Amino acid sequence: MKSIKISLFPLLLLFISFSSSAQEKELDNELIWSSREFSPEYVYSVRSMNDGEHFSALEDNKIVKYQYTDFENPIETIYDGADLKGVSIDDYFFNADETKLLVATHLKKIYRRSFTAKYYVVDLKSNKSEELFDKDPKEMLAEFSPDGSKVAFVYENNLYYKNLSNGEVIQVTNDGSKNGVINGSTDWVYEEEFSLTKAFYWSPKGTKIAYLKFDESDVKEFTMKYYRDDIYPEYYTFKYPKAGEDNSALSLHIYNLADEKTLEVDKGPFEYCPRLKWTNDDNKLVYLVLNRHQNHLIYATAEWQDDKIKGAIIHQDQSEQYVEIDDNLIFLNDGASFLRTSEKDGFNHIYKIGFDGSETQITSGNWDVVELKGVNEEKGIVYYTSVEEGAIYRGLYSIGLDGTKKKKLSERMGSNDADFSTGMKYYINYYSNGNEPPRISVHNAKGKEIDVLVDNEKLKEKLASYNFSKKEFITIKGEEHDLNAFIIKPPNFDETKKYPVYFNIYNGPGHNTVVDSWGGANFIYHQLLAQKGYIVISVDTRGTMYRGAKFKKSTYLQLGKLETEDMIAVAKEVQKWDYVDPERIGVMGWSYGGYMTSLCMTKGADVFKMGIAVAPVTNWKWYDNIYTERFMRTPKENNDGYEDNSPINHVEKMKGKYLIVHGSADDNVHVQNTMEMVNALVKHNKDFEMFIYTNKNHGIYGGFTRLHLFNKMLNFTLENL
Repeated sequence: MKSIKISLFPLLLLFISFSSSAQEKELDNELIWSSREFSPEYVYSVRSMNDGEHFSALEDNKIVKYQYTDFENPIETIYDGADLKGVSIDDYFFNADETKLLVATHLKKIYRRSFTAKYYVVDLKSNKSEELFDKDPKEMLAEFSPDGSKVAFVYENNLYYKNLSNGEVIQVTNDGSKNGVINGSTDWVYEEEFSLTKAFYWSPKGTKIAYLKFDESDVKEFTMKYYRDDIYPEYYTFKYPKAGEDNSALSLHIYNLADEKTLEVDKGPFEYCPRLKWTNDDNKLVYLVLNRHQNHLIYATAEWQDDKIKGAIIHQDQSEQYVEIDDNLIFLNDGASFLRTSEKDGFNHIYKIGFDGSETQITSGNWDVVELKGVNEEKGIVYYTSVEEGAIYRGLYSIGLDGTKKKKLSERMGSNDADFSTGMKYYINYYSNGNEPPRISVHNAKGKEIDVLVDNEKLKEKLASYNFSKKEFITIKGEEHDLNAFIIKPPNFDETKKYPVYFNIYNGPGHNTVVDSWGGANFIYHQLLAQKGYIVISVDTRGTMYRGAKFKKSTYLQLGKLETEDMIAVAKEVQKWDYVDPERIGVMGWSYGGYMTSLCMTKGADVFKMGIAVAPVTNWKWYDNIYTERFMRTPKENNDGYEDNSPINHVEKMKGKYLIVHGSADDNVHVQNTMEMVNALVKHNKDFEMFIYTNKNHGIYGGFTRLHLFNKMLNFTLENL
């Protein structure tokens, strides 16, 4: 079997002298969180090249070229980074004819997705680079124009572009300011909840740039303290609109490079503009607008005609609850139609929409499409991933544009994702299952495997030496439905014994924990718990994904209510199992899972003996408005929904052992949530433990932080469950 190793973590293969020694190897948190003992091999920054026959990848700080049909050796090194003198290449992008590169270095994270960087433009003929901008390394979102002659970027909240032929830098906007106006990028809440950071878009021929402007003047501020080496703490203040509070004043603009004229698009009274995309017409932009309740989505065009913007509504989607925002939008070459997904028939499916209002449903069935992967218009084939075989699985499929000739392309049961080549001739398949690390292979468009990039066989051998238990997928009876779950039993499981149960949960919208895919370090930690004698279970309650819109949206206006009912019902069902100790049921969760843990420990106090809540929301009034109002509307409209399902209002019921953990610099779920929970616990004289990680954000990582956190959680579990 041929394979290449691209930007891989080093793996140490431990040779075993005696077969019995495999039984003697034991896990610990140091191995899981402070070593690369279980790091899988992977591929990074893969880019299909223009010819559709080759791809590039980032390998050992070099950009190398491979052929899809032969992975034995790279064809060439495209760029060796030598002139950067040891500076790390963090990412790279080609221009249209692949004669130049944009290389991102010195990445510095801002929030979850945003970062600043120092960008270099590399001439591949001379293999030399030059700085994109001669300021501090604070550029953002640099992108070549479609013809490769220019690069647009954001710097200190203003939009710029550079003409590469003469080096001239043009400043498109001038009013950008910190906590004031943002041009071409997004505010905190758009980045977090619409997954949108880049808010400028080149037209197909590069004659125009469409961009969003956020005026944060009326958005209330939140301040976090950072504790450095100074006598006084450092204060970081940013705009964060909480539930029911004002958003940024948003406007949409189109800038014409030829005469430097900017026109504003009239987007109507709608609160949000979560997506922009140019059609194949250099003068026609499609933008999506959404009302504040997020249940009415409009697709509209903005067409530049004689220095005026002509607008039209081309499509609408509505729901009694909310409409999902995703990136499933592909314009077809006819210039008059596009593909998108919608839940309008109760499940997420692919539709062909005409600019004239016509509509054709391409996929159908009682299952959800996960993602549109691309379309080969010449052959009339659409490629997509779906959960047709069950909510825990991801398969790759093709189907005709007319809805016929559907074919399953993925052969392995588990989780499959695909990255198609230019021209849709090949794809790289990323596969794993609940017990096997990633397997990365290349296939032709019909699904035939050509070769394997990464098989992670060495890691599989290593995992086998630790006597792991198999992750099994089951269903457990909830309050109203059978719910998907996974279970990991202790090694050498004995049905005649009684075991404690450790629930690891999330239960919130947009994320399932019960998926037949590789779980990484968390999976290894669950194996550690199993080796300590715990049964580990996770459950996807009502409100989770991929069982249709009705199941997912059943929690509307009452976040936490049905999920908690399900968790209590599941725990009571598990208590009946002969091999479960009914007095030793614990629960742990992070973020929404921390919120759910807190509800389980209060509303479910008679069932759950121990709970660990990491970075929990404890009252939805303190979380951001786009996420919270999507599911709850505003506090003014739905006060009972907020109050009835806040664990703060149920702490008097708590009986078990409770640990609450937070990062003091969590910009997402503010530490305010934990502090207010503490106030309520103290008010009712409830015993608990708390730990704050100084200067850490929602991920609580860096240095030995994760090791410290998981040691703390393990010890708390061993002592109290």
